[in-house]
Amino acid sequence: MSGCENHWNKAMQMHGFKNEPSKFGAFKGVSAGRRTWSFRRHVKNIGFVFLWMGFFIIFDEFMVSVFDAVNLPQCFKTSQIKLAKDRNASGEVEKPAVKMYDRLLHMASTALTEKEFKQESSSFWEKPQRQASLWKPCADKKVPTGSGKLGNSRGDNGYILVSANGGLNQQRVAICNAVAVASLLNATLILPRFLYSNVWKDPSQFGHIYQEKYFIKTLEGDVNIVKELPPHLRSLDFEAIGSQITDADIAKEAKPVDYISGVLPILKRNGIVHFLGFGNRLGFDPVPFNLQRLRCKCNFHALKFIPKIQRAGSLLVKRIRKYDASQNILDKQLLGNFLPAPPLGRHDIAKGRSKYLALHLRFEEDMVAYSRCEFGGGKDERKELQAYREVHFPLLMERLKKTKYVSPAELRKLGRCPLTPEEAALVLAGLGFKRDTFIYLAGSDIYGGMSRMRPLTGLYPNLVTKETLLTPSELSPFRNFSSQLAALDFIVCATADVFAMTDSGSQLSSLVSGFRTYYGGEHAPTLRPGKKRLAAILSGNATIRWKTFEYKVKKLIEEGQMAQVRRFGRSIYRQPRCPECMCRSPSLSQFMPARNSFNSFSSSRQEICTWQKGQGKKHVSAELLRIRAQENNFNDLSSYSLATFGPFGC
Repeated sequence: MSGCENHWNKAMQMHGFKNEPSKFGAFKGVSAGRRTWSFRRHVKNIGFVFLWMGFFIIFDEFMVSVFDAVNLPQCFKTSQIKLAKDRNASGEVEKPAVKMYDRLLHMASTALTEKEFKQESSSFWEKPQRQASLWKPCADKKVPTGSGKLGNSRGDNGYILVSANGGLNQQRVAICNAVAVASLLNATLILPRFLYSNVWKDPSQFGHIYQEKYFIKTLEGDVNIVKELPPHLRSLDFEAIGSQITDADIAKEAKPVDYISGVLPILKRNGIVHFLGFGNRLGFDPVPFNLQRLRCKCNFHALKFIPKIQRAGSLLVKRIRKYDASQNILDKQLLGNFLPAPPLGRHDIAKGRSKYLALHLRFEEDMVAYSRCEFGGGKDERKELQAYREVHFPLLMERLKKTKYVSPAELRKLGRCPLTPEEAALVLAGLGFKRDTFIYLAGSDIYGGMSRMRPLTGLYPNLVTKETLLTPSELSPFRNFSSQLAALDFIVCATADVFAMTDSGSQLSSLVSGFRTYYGGEHAPTLRPGKKRLAAILSGNATIRWKTFEYKVKKLIEEGQMAQVRRFGRSIYRQPRCPECMCRSPSLSQFMPARNSFNSFSSSRQEICTWQKGQGKKHVSAELLRIRAQENNFNDLSSYSLATFGPFGC
């Protein structure tokens, strides 16, 4: 009942009570008057009770609002995500919600409502595989003498300068690849520079994101690093003297032998080499053991965010959890000296929201357009995305003219379509995450805006971003610096109780999941829905039962959470669970042949098969061969160049 209606009803009641005694006196006499007086007394008592009840309700709401205001700043307004109004910032009327799976959404909403009255929580808050705890971080340990002789820390052959392109995460990979290449070529590395991009529009350099002195000190003894070029090299035209090497000059994921044969002569001749771009220009296998470990040391130990970023990251984590939760190794690594104060006791943790899930949605307009998929937006959506492709992806348009047409429906079946916010919500609901789960949303602007977000916020209203958690004054130092904003997302995603990615090919998702694998052990679960299998599950939207949907989604995610050792050729930044980066428990050693079981990289197939039969194995994996090969020293470049192998049977 509205305030106006309540006031009107009270006025009518009072008017009635004033006139009733005179009416009863005229027609019924004294007896009627007594009944009237008794009735009025009871009405007053009832009104008094309701008045007290109303007072307690108002007081309770007031106290809740006070406590919320104390623990979260006014900027924490989920209403910004929840669609408090039907108009956007420019005043335009918001588009209606775009949905592809109405029936599944309805079943998900019903299931979440039922779960509100149950105590059990999703099993996916914890990683179920015990094997994950058998691997421990150790990339910062010194490599034993003889564990790969390629690489040097003196820097005698000249200087390497890298100007890295891309955003924060692409640059991070380029930095650590540059460290490995500098060691490989026995060169001195100049502190990497970042190219200005018209896409990212961020002028940030190394020192605006990472701690320079800490970086140089941590890698001291592994590679020689200086902040600036020596004066006699600063005026050189690198391109004119043939020292500038672009991405067109060196193959993607090049091998160390390519640098030895193609780059080292230039370095020795001119004293300097300038890598321009340097995007993914060093492969992951075959690479000497000590250089792989150096890459891991760089990524997981040497690159620390500057205090300004750590401080803001600490605020974000603290405000999502509402109360300071227990600290873990991920918090310590990423937040440094800005760790939130530990809780006083268990009671403090219990009364607050100490858990949150970080979700990285890759549904920006450029990615959506490039995919060539359809997302339920009809004719207007198709026209809009086609126009975007023609303007921003002319090379793609030319290539499409020369290739066979693949329909959007077929692309979806192949798992080539980015997941929508609606699909992400259905996956979370299928995994049993409750409606009150706090979700931190990382990433850029979502294509379609709130019309796309409504299915997600409808199921999970407690959705927050860095923009809603930080005050304008706290966020202002990072505005117009996309890489620094991405660093905040990196921190909050890496320290989350659960991290959910929608695109395993994303650099942010890859690096965050690798960081969680390295430091989180079994207590940092990551959710990776395979898009191809998920598309097959969602195709049954019209007929599938909710229990069946839950079962299939849980099985899909559980298989993606298996604690697997890094496979040959896979990113060491994303999958650091391997001897080069992490130390395995002795209990795993029984599955590996003894050191020097193979005499060298050129061990014949017959020798390997002989060992295999002695172990009673029917198949030798590339992973096993890689580990055994790396445990046998890289004696010289010729033996190293033979280290290419794959799985085979005997």
